[in-house]
Amino acid sequence: MLLLLVAAPLALAAVAFALPGERQRPPVLLAGAAVHALGVASTWAWRPAPALGGWVALDAAGQLTLTTVSAVSLVCAAYAQGYLRAHPERGNRVFVGALLVLLAAMTGVTVVRHLGLLWVVIEVTTLATAPLIYFRHDARSLEATWKYLMVCSLGIALALLGSFFLALSSATPGGPHTLVVDELVRAAPSLSRPWLRAAFVLLLAGYGTKMGLAPFHAWKPDAYGEAPGVLGAILSGGVTNVAFLAIVRVLQICHAAGEGPWARAALVGIGLLSMVVAMVFMVGQRDLKRLLAYSSVEHMGILALGAGIGGAAAAGAFFHMMNNGLAKGVLFLTAGNIHRAFGTKDVGQVRGAAARLPVSGPLFLVGFLAVTGSPPFGPFFSELAILQGALGAGRYGIATAYLVLLAAIFVAMGATVLRVVAGAPSADEVEPRFRDALPSVGPPLALLGAVLLLGLWVPAPLRALFTAAATAVGGQ
Repeated sequence: MLLLLVAAPLALAAVAFALPGERQRPPVLLAGAAVHALGVASTWAWRPAPALGGWVALDAAGQLTLTTVSAVSLVCAAYAQGYLRAHPERGNRVFVGALLVLLAAMTGVTVVRHLGLLWVVIEVTTLATAPLIYFRHDARSLEATWKYLMVCSLGIALALLGSFFLALSSATPGGPHTLVVDELVRAAPSLSRPWLRAAFVLLLAGYGTKMGLAPFHAWKPDAYGEAPGVLGAILSGGVTNVAFLAIVRVLQICHAAGEGPWARAALVGIGLLSMVVAMVFMVGQRDLKRLLAYSSVEHMGILALGAGIGGAAAAGAFFHMMNNGLAKGVLFLTAGNIHRAFGTKDVGQVRGAAARLPVSGPLFLVGFLAVTGSPPFGPFFSELAILQGALGAGRYGIATAYLVLLAAIFVAMGATVLRVVAGAPSADEVEPRFRDALPSVGPPLALLGAVLLLGLWVPAPLRALFTAAATAVGGQ
């Protein structure tokens, strides 16, 4: 089953590349996402057995990430049906094929247990994402694509070096001599501590670049700003989450080796730094999608902070990974609708989105409230869990800084969002370029419903996975 979850999107990607007609390919994308979602649903009913000698397996953290990736991809595939019909001039062969390859690669990250193979699959996500950023085929999207490739390639090179260092840490007498996570965890006390620490630093920098943690986030504002809303939702709800999962794998090894407190301290520091950087660049931000990019930097910082605090906060971090992925989908898809209606992302030229787009405008506002932790949406409870974990661990200074940053970011982001949604549209353009329709508002509505549901009710099996994932990295 795990191998099929990777193979099915790849097979349909080959079909999409081979099909001659533009209209034939978007349904293939939806079929691939639907088949993938059904396969992921089956893993909740029947836990799949490990494959390839333990190189491929699904643990609690992988199950949570895989479920989020699949849900966001399915909704985005549905949204893409109308989006691609509205842009026939650009062609969709590469767009549809690359999205399916990206889905397969993200799935691979969630199920691969060998850290060398994990590095390869994460590199595939980089290569599959690049042509998607360039979908508009203009100078700014080309610049964003090159910046994405250059920065992420530097990060992935650091991660490769970190993987080599991790292999060296296991080459001691009695060491496991492997890069399979489970074997490294079992033999963790025999790992070389200096090599393990060096490996964690490099892997944190490498995969932190892919995740978009500050100060490795330079690609994010440009890529998110120029990418279609569909890709923005997948980047924030999928690609960055699988990068976080890669860091979690290494943290799991450090915890088993007795280096957990040291590694978690690094995560706390980089998490708070990411929140500070996001807050600074949100103030007065004039590009709507770049605003969402810095919001993503903030939330990646929250994930790192929760995992770094450990305990109940680590469980809250895994809960927040799911909540943020779904809520960001609402924001990126509705921001895409607003961009299409006004023909610009410049906040100075976008006014009265709620009047021009009576569904997308209010949805964008509600999505903002959800992602910034307003009750009764899921992010409120996951951010609260991280705060309670910090207080329970006696980290009062960190808890205070966390609360202050959350409040400052709410104000900074809210000022821009209200400016976009409220007021009256400019009289310069009588006829809007785009109007709300079910294909464009149904998908973000579905995501918002999921975020609301997670705020009102979390199923017991899901709670158990949060606890199990946190326990693996030192949570209690």
